Amino acid sequence: MEGFLVALAVSFGVIFVAELGDKSQLMALAFATRYKPVPVLIGITIATAVVHLASVAIGVGLGAALPTGWISLVAGLAFLGFGAWTLRGDTLTEAEKRKAEKNTKSAIVAVTIAFFLAELGDKTMLATITLATQYGWFGTWLGSTIGMVAADALAILVGRLLGRKLPERTIKYGAAILFAICGLWLILEAVAELT
Repeated sequence: MEGFLVALAVSFGVIFVAELGDKSQLMALAFATRYKPVPVLIGITIATAVVHLASVAIGVGLGAALPTGWISLVAGLAFLGFGAWTLRGDTLTEAEKRKAEKNTKSAIVAVTIAFFLAELGDKTMLATITLATQYGWFGTWLGSTIGMVAADALAILVGRLLGRKLPERTIKYGAAILFAICGLWLILEAVAELT
């Protein structure tokens, strides 16, 4: 039990700190300005749990890395697309707005896919792989997942608070800029890794 608690505590601390200011935390902030917080948090949790489970499997079993360069490139291009889509904007009728507020499924799916792609090859994934080579897999997986979700929950809270105080146009441009930053960040990481 002591080994599990050490793995849990170390993984939580390392991943929480690594996630602060990371591109996925910026993504959480951007998504929180567009969707309700609970679906965003659910999507982040699902993606993080899956990616970090794969990370500990790699760290414990294989000791090899995924071809993260190409994944980062595709994810970066997707985020540039998200930014453009945000700028273009969507218009909803009042009936569609009510339906969108009730239907959290699409928000969960969008956030899960975006975070899954962004986390593949990210520093938190690599840190989780490294931690899994030194500590038990379950404690590392649980600690790293909780650490990342906690850091992103802070971003969601900030995003919701900003969303209430800022004009819609400012939020739209801010979210588009955050998506573009994330996209360019991923593309630069991919180019650096592929060259």
